[in-house]
This record gives sequence, C-alpha cells and structure tokens, in this order.
Amino acid sequence: MTLGAIALLLFLILAVRLHAFLALLISSMALGLSVGMEPLKVIKSIQTGFGEALGFIAVVVALGAMIGRFLEHSGGGRVLADWLLTKFGKENAVWAVLVAAFLVGLPIFFEVGFIIMVPLAWNLARESKKSLLYYGLPMTAALTVTHAMVPPHPAPSAAASLLGADLGLTILYGALLSVPMAISGGIIYGRWIANRLHIPVPEIASRVKEEKSDLPPPSVGLVILILLLPVLFIFASSIADLAKFQSGGVLGFFGHPFTALLITALFAMYVFGIRRGLNRDQLGKMATDSLMPIGTLLAIMGGGGAFKQIIVDSGVGPYAGQLLASSAISPLIVAYTVAAGMRMAQGSATVAIITAAGIVAPLVKGIPGYSPEIIVLALCAGGTVLSHVNDAGFWIVNEYFGMTVPQTLRSWTMMKVVTSLVGITCILTFQALFG
Repeated sequence: MTLGAIALLLFLILAVRLHAFLALLISSMALGLSVGMEPLKVIKSIQTGFGEALGFIAVVVALGAMIGRFLEHSGGGRVLADWLLTKFGKENAVWAVLVAAFLVGLPIFFEVGFIIMVPLAWNLARESKKSLLYYGLPMTAALTVTHAMVPPHPAPSAAASLLGADLGLTILYGALLSVPMAISGGIIYGRWIANRLHIPVPEIASRVKEEKSDLPPPSVGLVILILLLPVLFIFASSIADLAKFQSGGVLGFFGHPFTALLITALFAMYVFGIRRGLNRDQLGKMATDSLMPIGTLLAIMGGGGAFKQIIVDSGVGPYAGQLLASSAISPLIVAYTVAAGMRMAQGSATVAIITAAGIVAPLVKGIPGYSPEIIVLALCAGGTVLSHVNDAGFWIVNEYFGMTVPQTLRSWTMMKVVTSLVGITCILTFQALFG
C-alpha cells in the first residue's frame, strides 16, 4: 500500500501537475484509508504530523530567511567575496570564489546567492580569458551544496526535524561534508570541464546591472560574525551538554536554534538595517518580504510530516523498519536512493528531500548503529543529484552562463552528479569506520 501511495504521489505531481502540498495530502489520506484506518483517525494523524513538522522547523526557516535577506540588502556577500579575492590573490581566485560562495550560501537561498555572486564570476572570466565554467562551477557548487546539506536551509532542516536529528550536529556534519562535495564538483570537475568546454562571458552580463548603494559597505568582520554567530551559539550549547557544565541551562537556552537565530536576526536587522539608515517601516517590509518565498516550502514541509505520520500510525512504517533492520540493505542507501529518485522525477531538491524524509523517516528511525544525523545527510546527498531540465536551477545557470542545453547538461548537471556521489561515498565511508 505504501508503494502504491508513493506511486500516486508521483503521478499527481508529474502527470496531473498538482502542487506537491496537495499531492502529499491526497496521498496521505489515500494511504490511511487503504490500510483500514478510521477516517477520523486519518485526519487526526495528518493534523498531528503537520503540526509536529512545522512546530520546530517553521521558526528556524523563517529566522534564517530574515538573516539572509538583510545580509543580501547590505551587500555583505560581495564585500566578503572581494576581501577573499585580495587575500587569496588573482592566481588563486577560484578558491576565493569557492570560499565566498560557501559562506554566502550558509544563510542565503541558492537563487539569491547566485544573483549576488555571478557578476564576480563574469568579471574574473572576462579578465582572465578563461572559460566562465572555471569560476562559475566552483561558485554554483558551493551555493547548491550548502543549500541542500546545511540547516537553516529548508530541506535539511525539515529532514532533521522529521528524523529527530540534532540540529547543531546536522549543521556541523552538513558543513563538513559540504567541503569535499563542493571541491570535487566545483574545483576538480570544474577545471576539467572548463579545459574542454570554453564558455565566454554571455551577453546578459552587459545587461545586468549590480545594485549600488550610497551607503558604505559593511565590514568583512561584521559579515563573517553574522554568518557564524548562530553556529557559535548552538555549538556552545552542545559542548555544555557534553561537558555537563553547571551553566548548561543558560547556554542551552541561548544555544537553542530558536534563540540563536533570533539573536542573530535582530543583530542583522540592527547592523545591516538601522545602522544603515532604514526606518521601522522599511525594516518591517524587508522582514515581511523575506518570509514570502518560504510559504510554499512550509506547506510542503507540513505535507511531508503528514505523510510520515500516516505511515507511522498505520503500522506500515514500524513493520517495514523491522524488515529493513534485519536485511543486508543499508538504511543510508535506502535514504539516498529514495531522495535521488524523487529529485530526478520532479526536479526540486527541496521537495525531493522533504518528501523522501517523510517516506523514509518511519522506516529507518531507531535502527541500531545509524544516527539520525547521518541518515539526514544521506537523504540530502541523494536529493541534490542530477539537476536537469525539470529543475528551475538548471535554467538559471543556463541563462546566466549563456549556455545551450547540452552544454548545461555537460557542466552543471554533471557537476551535481559528482558532488552527490562524493557525498554518499564520504557518508558510507564514515559509517563503515565509526558507525
């Protein structure tokens, strides 16, 4: 029945072109009723799953979106990139681009980070006469990997919530894993394909004008502080818990993701807003604007939680989990494959990871020897694979790099495959050594 519900879900999304949120609700109801659950019990399970999924994650994603919006408005991302270029030098500019995109990508959505960073790639390619891919793929690799792997981005945050993973550890592990993924796809594959596929700076580069502010840009130190502040709070709390500090209660409060992100958001509003002359109305409008793009994502996250809860309450999840635990199939491979299949079928990495988490969570939760954090990483690595013509990110890169569809498949799509395969290889290796 569960496989039938998943097939129905894919049919509704791909064939009927129904919104993923509606498809998840319909599939949840269909699964519950088909296995003999009482109709009112089905509704109760959907309500419970929806609420549990959003009770934590809505706050995290909303605060993360606000931080990213004020950082974007201040021009801090470009300031950081320019500073790193001076530190690395022009001969190592490709590494500066990668590091800058990695840091900018931590709080900012892929599409926004791309628009901020792409003029830098254009300028470097124009000055060096190299293929745009030489600088463009390191930039896009770092942005897309952090978007898929590191909270507070929606997909990894939702997966962590559905699987009961510790958010601080998920951030730490996701950020660490993102490093080899971004380097392999952006630097190693990026250089290889740039030597074989010369992409000149496109015409669109002369039409797109960077926004200039009359205000002085923020300092690099301030930008880095904003990027790292919530992580420092969360890690301090985790260390206090491990060390059994007497002040652990206070650190636990300030290190909770809600508090850590709230403090960072308020600090960002002050230093990137009030200190730069924005009034209260402008601050409020920017905060409101930052939340508008995440409404759809929150609905999908809730739908994923509802689907998960139906699988649990119907008894299908625990039964399948017992079968999986006694089989020779690694839960990590299951998580990776389900997420990868969802990604290839419907295009969006965020939808793929959240939907796959709702399917996989009841099956793999509590299997001995596998931490929820490592399963979250496997899901996210699978969900970031093979971006092609049904993905909006594919067309953004295609347009701003001035490539044909075959060229985009050879460069962007293959880079995504490389990063995903390196990611799951690192995960399986880590599990084999330390699991």
